Amino acid sequence: MERTEEVQAPADDSVCTVEATSSRRSKRLAKHHRSREPTPVAVGEDGGESSVRVTDSNKRRKSTGSPIRMSTARTLPLLICSVGNPGSTYANTLHSAGHTVVNRLVEHLGYSALRKERELGNGLVARPAIKGAAGDWTLWQSTSYMNDSGKGVRAAHTVWAKHIPVGEGGKLVVVHDELEKPLGAVTVRTAPGASAKGHNGIKSIISVVGATPFARIGIGIGRPASREPDEVARYVLKKMTPAEKAKIDGCVEEVIAKLKQLEQG
Repeated sequence: MERTEEVQAPADDSVCTVEATSSRRSKRLAKHHRSREPTPVAVGEDGGESSVRVTDSNKRRKSTGSPIRMSTARTLPLLICSVGNPGSTYANTLHSAGHTVVNRLVEHLGYSALRKERELGNGLVARPAIKGAAGDWTLWQSTSYMNDSGKGVRAAHTVWAKHIPVGEGGKLVVVHDELEKPLGAVTVRTAPGASAKGHNGIKSIISVVGATPFARIGIGIGRPASREPDEVARYVLKKMTPAEKAKIDGCVEEVIAKLKQLEQG
């Protein structure tokens, strides 16, 4: 601010205003500081810096450099289907480990509770509790016996696919138990025509979906000491011990990581 001093004349009582020398000094200092202000810098798409000079007329002039762009990754909608055996008798058995994992996904992701939907192959369905939440995953549980689970998966996928916008695509993912793999181990198979490896649920799906490709997420359930069919059947249909269930529940983070990879295409 400029400082003024009033000087009173002794004879005629008139008042004159004298500008102090500090005014001119202040202007010089202000000009000096403006000349030393740093030039704003923007980072271009190629990681290089492009300087932006600000003129007195508040117009911005940009020097050489790539334009700054915002890019968002595009992800595919997923229909995530678990197969197993229905009802409380088979709940938390090793053969229904896929259902156990989907139950944990519902809780972990904060989805709405599983509810039966006749339109989607009479399966149990859960979706994001908040519309527009990150990701587009639909969780689905078969309500059929393992050996006959293919029909429900096909019906659910057929209806689900109709609601996907044209050109976006989508991916079917089947979550199932996997004998011979360590308890709680997570494996992914995406190759078309991969063998069912004796899994009756996968056999059923392959027999009815035709050329529809699908990814598989196997949840390891270990193996019995004997390879006798009756012993294997008893093993996979037994209820999990608390320690075994903790192992299956504990793989949910890895399953989510695999699903995030699959939604990338």
